[in-house]
Amino acid sequence: MRADCHVCRAEGFAAHARIEVAHKNETLVATLHSVAGDLLAPGEAGLSEWAWKHLAANEGDTVELAHAPLLTSLRAVRGKIHGHRLSGDAFAAIVDDVVAGRYSDVELAGFITACASRDLDLEETIALTRAMVEVGERLDWVTTPIADKHCIGGLPGNRTTPIVVAIVAALGVTIPKTSSRAITSPAGTADTMEVLAPVNLDLAAMRRVVEREGGCVVWGGAVRLSPADDVLIRIERALDLDAEAQLVASVVSKKVAAGATHLVLDIPVGPTAKVRDALAAQGLAARLRSVSGAFGVMTQVVVSDGSEPVGRGMGPALEARDVLAVVRRDPFAPVDLADRAVALAGALLELTGAATAGRGPSLARQALNDGRAQSKLEAICEAQGGMREPPVAAHTCDVTAPRAGAVTVIDNRRIARLAKLAGAPHSKAAGVVLHVRVGDPLGAGEPLMTVHAESTGELGYAMRYANANPDIVHVEEAG
Repeated sequence: MRADCHVCRAEGFAAHARIEVAHKNETLVATLHSVAGDLLAPGEAGLSEWAWKHLAANEGDTVELAHAPLLTSLRAVRGKIHGHRLSGDAFAAIVDDVVAGRYSDVELAGFITACASRDLDLEETIALTRAMVEVGERLDWVTTPIADKHCIGGLPGNRTTPIVVAIVAALGVTIPKTSSRAITSPAGTADTMEVLAPVNLDLAAMRRVVEREGGCVVWGGAVRLSPADDVLIRIERALDLDAEAQLVASVVSKKVAAGATHLVLDIPVGPTAKVRDALAAQGLAARLRSVSGAFGVMTQVVVSDGSEPVGRGMGPALEARDVLAVVRRDPFAPVDLADRAVALAGALLELTGAATAGRGPSLARQALNDGRAQSKLEAICEAQGGMREPPVAAHTCDVTAPRAGAVTVIDNRRIARLAKLAGAPHSKAAGVVLHVRVGDPLGAGEPLMTVHAESTGELGYAMRYANANPDIVHVEEAG
């Protein structure tokens, strides 16, 4: 609205105030931005595209404006900031307000930060998870078991999910996979799968794909399973924050809402992974099992090696290329990515009873080697709206070894940051291709990695970071 608008003056609306906007039978709470000049005429208000759609408004319509109702749930948030526990009713009220759009970004950041700095206990984590499930849609399936798999993240290139879904579905186990977009990584599973096929499916479309092919890989935000999670992820991404209790609630709420009965969770552990040591992994695994168990989901936790990235590509299209190389049995496919996917698929087959103890990995490997996984992934992509090949970046630049020697350390966090500076995940073809693994010998000037970008500006931005951090891939001189 105009800063000199008579309504603003009469009502005492200040810039960034939360304003209730009503049009016919629809209302929303919006943040007020004040403008000067002739962008708006006196008595006019401008709306975002989302607000236009939500209010079903047309140009020239009259809207009613008022101060937003007092958010009583904020009292609980302030209490958490001061160290008080949150009850189930408090979480329900907070999550309901979050999904209804009543919280500003500042208030969302306050809630997320309070829960991260004043860690939630087990009862609070279960209560937050339940509130997140109950505020969204929930899927019920006529068949059982319903399998699911999730990695907690923190390991660039670890894009096992599309491969696991293809293997498990090819072997007759139903696996309706809903995935998130990236929070702190160069690509989330939904970002990578979107390169291969549409992922913004609604519930009806998702159900049709699963009934036809036995599995899917779709974006959870489009199907409104635990919709609060996607609101919170947007703020967590801006804060570069992914606290343990919120991570657990995020993971479990989506699995419960998707109707999962059996879940395999991958926790990579390494000095530059999200989980740094075995003790922290044990604590996280215990909390994940306890919370998922509270909702009747049988859960197995797999603690994996997180000392270096997985595969070669980091970024949506580059990770999609690795996935395709694995399922197509390309002789140059990344072996570590294939091995991880087979191990996780095997664990899920055993957990669901589709394989006897010890037989899961061999069954999974057979489905991969004989082409059933490739056929199933292609069929799922076609059912989701059509399969496509990953795009190629317009610009690339190598980062080379400063000396001859052997690779001793690859920093997961900084190589992920490099990929993001190159434009990932928003620029689908952007990211980093890693050419070496820990232990590899190489000569001075040999390529360590190649940065991919869709613009020269982003490429230059990423390369400045790479040049300022020459030990992202550390090469130890021989002898």
